[in-house]
Amino acid sequence: MDSITIITGVVAFLAGGGLIFMFSKSMEKKKGSQLIKEATKEAENIKKDKILQAKEKFLELKSEHEKVINKRDQKLNDRFNSIKDKEVKVNKAFQENNHKSKEVDKLKQSLAKRTELTRIKEEELEKAHRKQVEQLEVISGLTPDEAKEQLLVALKDEAKTDAAAFIQTTMEEAKLNANNEAKKVVIQTIQRVATEQAVENSVSVFNIENDDVKGRIIGREGRNIRALESATGVEIIVDDTPEAIILSCFDPVRREIARLSLHKLVTDGRIHPARVEEVVAKTRKQINEEIFEVGKRTTIDLGIHGLHPELVKIIGRMKYRSSYGQNLLQHSREVANLCGIMAAELGLNAKIAKRAGLLHDIGKVPSEESELPHAILGMKWAEKYGEKPDVCNAIGAHHDEIEMTNLISPIVQVCDGISGARPGARRQIAESYIQRLKDLENLAMSQKGVTKAYAVQAGRELRIMVDCDQVNDADAARISFDISQRIQNEMTYPGQVKITVIRETRAVNVAR
Repeated sequence: MDSITIITGVVAFLAGGGLIFMFSKSMEKKKGSQLIKEATKEAENIKKDKILQAKEKFLELKSEHEKVINKRDQKLNDRFNSIKDKEVKVNKAFQENNHKSKEVDKLKQSLAKRTELTRIKEEELEKAHRKQVEQLEVISGLTPDEAKEQLLVALKDEAKTDAAAFIQTTMEEAKLNANNEAKKVVIQTIQRVATEQAVENSVSVFNIENDDVKGRIIGREGRNIRALESATGVEIIVDDTPEAIILSCFDPVRREIARLSLHKLVTDGRIHPARVEEVVAKTRKQINEEIFEVGKRTTIDLGIHGLHPELVKIIGRMKYRSSYGQNLLQHSREVANLCGIMAAELGLNAKIAKRAGLLHDIGKVPSEESELPHAILGMKWAEKYGEKPDVCNAIGAHHDEIEMTNLISPIVQVCDGISGARPGARRQIAESYIQRLKDLENLAMSQKGVTKAYAVQAGRELRIMVDCDQVNDADAARISFDISQRIQNEMTYPGQVKITVIRETRAVNVAR
């Protein structure tokens, strides 16, 4: 019973599970079909949306395309219209050109007629000109070439006279402002410099207390005086001049050594040859030291630094040199001050100008004789001792031995002329002075038409008398200009020379 019951229960359980499985399966089928329907509806909705979007996009593209096509059509229409306008203009221009070409043809024809008439008239004029030339040849008795030659000569003379007058007028106008400015600078420079003047001679006088000293100086059989002359190179003249002994030598340094040596010997009282040589040697050493001190003190006074010691010695030796009676050191100091002031007035380097002014005459104090001009010798020394090219050029060019290459050079030349050419600064040798005056007069007399010539104002003015029949007023101006140029180019002179040409007409009658 129990087993049957159990089997019956098992069968019932299995039957109930089968029913449940079948029921769940049917439910899943219903849900699947419902999901498929919903998915189908959703797909249709999405399809409809995409179709709508595609239609909208198509419409947008279509409208844009239509706009582009419309723009192209408008451009094509515009181009077509412009081409039509151009075609109209071209037609008008073509018609105008045809009209103008007809006018040009008419002008060519009229021009050809005028050219032919002109040629005919030219032939008639040429015939008339030939007849006139033949008549003029008959009347004047000259061929055309001879007439041309006379005309050229007359034109050359007239042009030469006009050119001389024009040159003189132009130069006067050009120099007017330049001379005024230059005079201002020179006058300001001269006014700001105090000058000193010392005239050197070739002899020195040694004063003594009494004539007994003369015998001691001469010594036994003249041995003392011979020793002095041999040691110093100075001629000692002992004559009847009371209380004075004359020392004669061209070298001021030797004369100074001899004078100081004599002073020491006379003061000491011991005078004999050995003592003479000892005192002269000490005095020479003292003078050399003094020369260096003088040069050093000069450079310090002028504010010039960095000079080579040999150049300082040369500057010191200038104290014992003279040029035409003018002390060389004083002249060089004066030129240095003038150069510094003038360079400052012109806005240049005053220190370099001073340096060049102080050294410009160092070639005048050579230790040995030289055949070179003092300017070239001084330039070589300056180059040797390391001076700047501007300073060397100024030294070498201050007498025009070489070409000037900077603005300091003409300043040194001008200041040297100011210091040397002012009245009383230098003595001139009588023979050279007289010869210069004669050369001035002879140069003036060599000009055609000059009857008399006189050098006046110590050679600073040349007065010239010309023949009024041979020289007119324009020729007188030309003669004055030519002579001034020849003096500048052919002669050497201090300062300026004024040329005055005098032309006068005199009518002389005698009442009886």
